[in-house]
Amino acid sequence: MKFLLSDVNLWYNSRVTGHVENAEDGDAKFSNAFQALKSVSMVILENEITAFIGPSGCGKSTLIKTLNRMNDLVEGCAVSGKIMMDNEDIFGDMDVNSLRKRVGMVFQKPNPFPMSIYDNIAFGPRTHGIKAKRRLDEIVEKSLRDAAIWDEVKDRLRKSALGLSGGQQQRLCIARALSVEPDVLLMDEPTSALDPISTAKIEDLVLELKKDYTVVIVTHNMQQATRISDKTAFFLLGEVIEFGDTEQIFSMPKDKRCEDYITGRFG
Repeated sequence: MKFLLSDVNLWYNSRVTGHVENAEDGDAKFSNAFQALKSVSMVILENEITAFIGPSGCGKSTLIKTLNRMNDLVEGCAVSGKIMMDNEDIFGDMDVNSLRKRVGMVFQKPNPFPMSIYDNIAFGPRTHGIKAKRRLDEIVEKSLRDAAIWDEVKDRLRKSALGLSGGQQQRLCIARALSVEPDVLLMDEPTSALDPISTAKIEDLVLELKKDYTVVIVTHNMQQATRISDKTAFFLLGEVIEFGDTEQIFSMPKDKRCEDYITGRFG
């Protein structure tokens, strides 16, 4: 087990920011707040791919950003409930920088830094105190190999990362996330801006990565969820309506709302 989520709630535009204890309905702190997550509980297993599906605005990306506490950076964002990672409370004594090192993030749109391919990958390790060139060389090569892009860029490491294609930039961003040796990789619609060939390369890569990492992916692509994920959670209006094995969710969903969504009746 990698993550255990128990009764997680999240509000935007609240009067407090950060983790709160004993949040209750009618609490004045949340009188004008928007509740984006409602009593979310689930188990995310190690070395599996868990897909979050559901219509836009249902809480998928909000939850994924809660797993590495990126929502801490949003003023007026309050969270209640418990999230355990490897039996450690992420809202307890865990250092947030340590958490974000262990839980990497890849965003919807590729966002390489305006610097060389090499410096993009070396940025994280340097931030964490690694300065030796030989060690950085090793990290850069391993990360690019793990992201299945080394052969395409090995002769242009000192060239700007902005010169890469969209699909290459996204794999570079995955390599950058891997460079600090995380345990978990969060992916927020990583292929939504890519063409089908680039999408297939990312999907093949994700299937390879689950041997060494736990992967959580947000996707609007139902076929993608069936192709690569082990578990699927269906979100609607901030709630997890159904969560289980991907094969079961897509072949015999238990909830009518989940069935209507995956068959295209809404969403």
